Amino acid sequence: MGSDTRVQNLENNPLFEESLAPITQSKRTIGVLGYCWIWVGIAVMIATFQLGANGVQGLSLMTVVLTIFFANVGLAVFMTLTADIGTEHGLSFAVYLRAPFGTVGTHFPAISRALVATMWFGIQTYLGALALNGIVEYLTGFNNWIVWYALFALLQLVNTALGIKAVERVAAIAAPAILAISVWMYYTLEGVADMNGINIWTFQGMSEISLITLFIANMGFWSTMAIDVPNLTRFVKTRTGTKKFFKRNKSVLLAQLLALPLTQAWVAMIGAVSFIATGDWNPVNVIQGQGEGISMVILLLLVVLAQWSTNNSANLIPAAMIFINVAPKVLNYKVAVCLAGIVGTLCMPWELLNNLFTFLFYYGAFLSSIGGIMVADYYLIRNRKINVPELFKVHGQYRYFNGFNLAGLISWIISGGIASYFVQYSFVIGFPLGLIIYFFSMKFIVMKIYDQPETRDNCDDLYLATSIGKDWIIEGEEIKQS
Repeated sequence: MGSDTRVQNLENNPLFEESLAPITQSKRTIGVLGYCWIWVGIAVMIATFQLGANGVQGLSLMTVVLTIFFANVGLAVFMTLTADIGTEHGLSFAVYLRAPFGTVGTHFPAISRALVATMWFGIQTYLGALALNGIVEYLTGFNNWIVWYALFALLQLVNTALGIKAVERVAAIAAPAILAISVWMYYTLEGVADMNGINIWTFQGMSEISLITLFIANMGFWSTMAIDVPNLTRFVKTRTGTKKFFKRNKSVLLAQLLALPLTQAWVAMIGAVSFIATGDWNPVNVIQGQGEGISMVILLLLVVLAQWSTNNSANLIPAAMIFINVAPKVLNYKVAVCLAGIVGTLCMPWELLNNLFTFLFYYGAFLSSIGGIMVADYYLIRNRKINVPELFKVHGQYRYFNGFNLAGLISWIISGGIASYFVQYSFVIGFPLGLIIYFFSMKFIVMKIYDQPETRDNCDDLYLATSIGKDWIIEGEEIKQS
């Protein structure tokens, strides 16, 4: 049966900080529309414009749009599997990784994800700073993007540090406004193309990019969110008391299967049309070239909003949660958010942007492997049941060998390494390899040595939460169901 729910005094527990605790139903405040707006805000990022522009240099516009749409549908299906960790148990990504990687081993894959998130924060902030610089230069003649980078970064850090409701409010404002700018860009750029005698739908570039390259690059694009989406879904309002997956995850499915693919495909199309019409994918440059007066200022402000709404949900929150998991007695949520911003800036994002596809392929290799391991552990090994109190015990069930689950770490290194060798196919190699290697090494080696009671007990009441109408709560020195 289940283990003792008592944990080390939480005040001194090196595995616990308040923001790492499971989220109860009463604190899940994001509704269906709110979660959809968050995903629209995440998907409308300037790097998506570049993805579309790179694709149309070798493929037709319709092929680019459909490829990116279906790549996102496929990714959304995978993402919904990992999302259930947050829906069912209210756990963050980094805390859950203690199960497949160990209470110490979790830091290696988690930090790799955090670094990618901080890099994306830097890229987004840099692009937003260029837009701000364009506005100020037009109005005053002052030209210094570094100043606007610092101020824009600070604004985002403060907003994210205020918590998930502040993030949702920005998304609810930004997402509709951002969609409006994309409509303006499409009709403006289509007109420019017509004036130059170019039919955007029959345009054919001369690059050698293939459909499969674009497809896998797009999968790598969101491999970050695919693995740590529990950081968001644990705050989404959820139907309790049902073990039916689709009913329990209805709000999540709507946003991830519709809002993400449709928005991503649309924005990538705008980037592609921009390249066809002007030879430049960057909306900041295009707006400055095609917009005039106050309309240009407004459009550039909307570009800033686009970067802001993405950074909050997709980059700062995940990185902060991982940093807290590394040192919960040193870092709190607000300090960790600031640390994420500093690290992202030190990564020199302006250089990363010049090598976007290479960046996407290599990090997609190792992060997709983590996704395969998570799915294998959560569904194939544990059947969604987690001994949550043990996740917060220094010498508990998930300590394995001195804090390391070698099944998880070895599977990650092997599958990620092989996927990075075949870098153009990184995502579609890393995910299944990670899943297969982890499943067999965990099932037939590690579990023979380290008992995992939830894998052999048939009593769901001990190891599930939302689907049986319960929460994981903290009461005194206990983490238990209620």
